[in-house]
Amino acid sequence: MRGIVWLILLFTVAVVAATVLGSNDGLVTLYWHGWRTDLSLNLFVILLVGACLLGVAAVQAFTALVSLPQRASEWRALQKERAAQAAFRDALAEYFSARYGRARKAAQRALLLQSEAPGLQADVDFRLLAQLLAAGSLHRLQDRPQRDQALALALKSPRKPGSPQPADDAARMLAAEWALDDRDAPRALEMLAALPPGAARRTQALRLKLQAARMGRQPLEALHMARLLAKHQAFSPVVAQSLLRSLAGEALEGVHDVQQLRRLWSQFDPADRRDAHVTARAAQRAVQLQAHEEARQWLRPFWDRLAELSRDEREVVAAALIDATPGIGPDWLPRLETAVQAFSHEPAVVAAVGQAFAERQLWGKARRLLEQAAAAPGLPGRTRRAAWRQLAALARQEGQEQRAWECDHEAAGID
Repeated sequence: MRGIVWLILLFTVAVVAATVLGSNDGLVTLYWHGWRTDLSLNLFVILLVGACLLGVAAVQAFTALVSLPQRASEWRALQKERAAQAAFRDALAEYFSARYGRARKAAQRALLLQSEAPGLQADVDFRLLAQLLAAGSLHRLQDRPQRDQALALALKSPRKPGSPQPADDAARMLAAEWALDDRDAPRALEMLAALPPGAARRTQALRLKLQAARMGRQPLEALHMARLLAKHQAFSPVVAQSLLRSLAGEALEGVHDVQQLRRLWSQFDPADRRDAHVTARAAQRAVQLQAHEEARQWLRPFWDRLAELSRDEREVVAAALIDATPGIGPDWLPRLETAVQAFSHEPAVVAAVGQAFAERQLWGKARRLLEQAAAAPGLPGRTRRAAWRQLAALARQEGQEQRAWECDHEAAGID
């Protein structure tokens, strides 16, 4: 296509020249020290254009000759820059190929070539990334002292205030990840705390904070991180729910008195307090701390809407209520009656209501429900043993020692 355009331009110039110069009868007369020279105007124009072109060519040749040393220097600098870039690419290839010794050497060669290449000396990101490659290779080689030295150099790289710093964020995230590999949770949290707000909200940063908080035995902080990750859909719904319940349980196991338990419960996210599994775990912990009324208070909203819960949730709530029955008040009786009428086919609910009736000394109602729960094979052994022992206690109150001995024997035979 370009050749066609040039051919058209050549024909155009030829036509214009033939039209303009063909009928030009002008003369140009030159006088020089008594000499006179007559030239046609066409020839004079051609000579003038030729002289201009020759002058331009001469100036360009002189400029090229004068600038030859500078261009040679630029060429050498370009070659060094290309060599540095090639060494950096080699370091990346070796690192991802798990040849960490070679990767470190290639990264060091890239740094050396960068120091000799004027075009790369001001490139802070190139230097920082090469240092991170070297540090990452040393981490893989388990050379922690030299890794820490390389990482310190990377974190101290000078940068203009206000300039973008994605490489700096990468350095701190890698440092946090390596600290977690070293089981150094405080160091990981320190590196993550140094991230700017935008980088700190990234999914990978939240994952690292979650790991560091769990490693540092900070379950409440880990629970907060896990909830943020769940909102960002970093886990599947099932995994997120299981993780949140596990972390809430770890936090509850860490309390040692009722006041601390209440404070922790108030710090939980509303979604955690609405989770039947978490509430049941909190109620059981309250029972262990002799706060039975507190436990029943937390369980009451779930018993008021028992029909809205899944069967699994009803089972954990019922198991928690069994532990919290000592001292249960008469205000619970209507909701217990409603529950046993609606879920008489679920042994866990039956066992919980039976234990509550026995606590209120409603022996007739309690015996039938406890016998039903004790004979249910699907109940956990702990719940069935409690039912048999309660039946034994009822039998002793009625003076039926043989029946009490049989109930104790049944309880002892449950694994």
